[in-house]
Order: sequence, then structure tokens, then C-alpha cells
Amino acid sequence: MKQKCKPILGHTIEGRLYLTDEEKLTIVRAYLSGDESKRAVYRRYTGQNIEHGKINKWLQQFNLKDKKSPNFGPMQEKKQRQQESETSDLETKIQKKRIKELENKLEMAEMKAIAYSTMVDIAEQEFNIPIRKKYNTKPSKK
Repeated sequence: MKQKCKPILGHTIEGRLYLTDEEKLTIVRAYLSGDESKRAVYRRYTGQNIEHGKINKWLQQFNLKDKKSPNFGPMQEKKQRQQESETSDLETKIQKKRIKELENKLEMAEMKAIAYSTMVDIAEQEFNIPIRKKYNTKPSKK
């Protein structure tokens, strides 16, 4: 019986694995920096035995060269540095996009809080009843 590894990255929905660009980049970097095969790296990070050429697709997606390609070596240091800077630019773009999303969520949460507070204020005035909790009161004895 095959032993299944516990996945480190990604999440599964109905048995299908979903990875973010950051997670894909982590897997690609682990492959390029180590001596492991694509299958071994993919299995270590996702828990799945077969990678179905996904690491090759991600290498192309991020414009990176495979360590086994003939252009990978000391002669190509300048190109490799350029690719690394492009990768860091991609990471920066991903992080900026994430920051923008979080700022939008924060703005929506603040607007909801203001709307809720306004609604409570109007209800207190309209019905002449206290809704908000008074913090300096003693608990009632029953």
C-alpha cells in the first residue's frame, strides 16, 4: 500500500488540489535550488505522487529555466539574475495585489461597523430604549 504524505501547501476541494501563485513559486524554487526530482519536490509539498508536468508549466509561467536545460549553468549567470529579479518583481506584484485586497476588505468592514452603529443609534432614538450594553453596571442577581 502506498504511503501518502501530508500536503504542506494548497487546499483541496472535492479531491482537487488548488495552489496560489506564491505556493507554486515556492515549489518551483525548491526544485531549482535542490537536488531532488520534480516528482519528489511535488510530493513533499502537495502530498500527491504524480505531478503531471505541472512544475514545467510553472517554470514557463514564471519565465524560469529548468536546471536540467542546457542554458542553465555558470555561462548564464546574467540571465539567471535577470530572471530572479523578474521573479521578485512578480512577488512584489502579488504582494501589492494582496495588500490592495486586504485594504478593500478593511474598508468594507469599517463601513459595516459604521452602518451598524448608525442603525443602533436610530433604533435607540426611534423606540426610546437602550440597546448598547452599559459597561459600569453590576450584573443582576437572580
